[in-house]
Amino acid sequence: MKRYYFYLLLVLLQSFAAQAVEVVDDRGFRTTLPHPPQRIVSLLPSLTESICELGYCQRLVGVDRYSNFPASLQNLPQLGGGLDPNIEAIVVLKPDVVIMAASSRAGERLRALGLNVVALEPKTHADVQRVLRKLGQLLEAPDVDKIWRAIDAGVSAAAQSLPSSALGTRVYFEVNPAPYGAGENSFIGETLSRLGAKNIIPAKLGPFPKINPEFIVRANPDLIMVGDSSAEAMLQRPGWPAMRAVREQRVCAFSPAQSNVLVRPGPRMAEAARLMAACVNEKSPGSGPRKVQR
Repeated sequence: MKRYYFYLLLVLLQSFAAQAVEVVDDRGFRTTLPHPPQRIVSLLPSLTESICELGYCQRLVGVDRYSNFPASLQNLPQLGGGLDPNIEAIVVLKPDVVIMAASSRAGERLRALGLNVVALEPKTHADVQRVLRKLGQLLEAPDVDKIWRAIDAGVSAAAQSLPSSALGTRVYFEVNPAPYGAGENSFIGETLSRLGAKNIIPAKLGPFPKINPEFIVRANPDLIMVGDSSAEAMLQRPGWPAMRAVREQRVCAFSPAQSNVLVRPGPRMAEAARLMAACVNEKSPGSGPRKVQR
């Protein structure tokens, strides 16, 4: 009889091991769940979009206030920002796992309350591929690499659509009006490089450094990419109206919806590459001066 119970216990343990999922996040924390999570809270838009792209949007029970794509997410509870989430509201939802940015300090408090937290933060193209695989591992999602290959192929196709005359265009990409710019080693900078553009913010300054506006004036880019909301404010900065890109109207001012696509390192990176390629194609020095693209 004892032998029977021993083998029964062994079978149960093997069954648990077969169903359990385990992932080590970007902060080195190991999370083990008895089965793939059915109730997920996501607190970073790029991670939210990645979960949906993998086919598990229906498992989301709450998101941060900025996760607005796909449109079906608007029906979910909004739980504050990624850096300042509503902890009480998250606990009430009883999620199997909370997926959030590695840079958020809220993860420590959530773990202290007994919640499973997976902290991931893509900053480069390689990070996007890695994070997709991590999420795929957590969700036991099939065809993760196929999704990445489609994203990567889309970026390559955008690059191939540009004429040789656009190569080497010197670009400043403003992420927000502080101003913070996209450096060469950010996912945005990597996309620009693949498009054949030259980023004026060197890798040594970091992925998304805060920039002295005078630095941009001295760099005098051929082309500026900026959010629609900060395009006019940009003209109030000392010396900026005299820059070549501004003077010759080589500025692409992206709408809020377009900006969301551009600044989120996830499944829509191919779409972002197409937006940037269209801007370079229309506004590069060889294309002639035109009105600001919106």
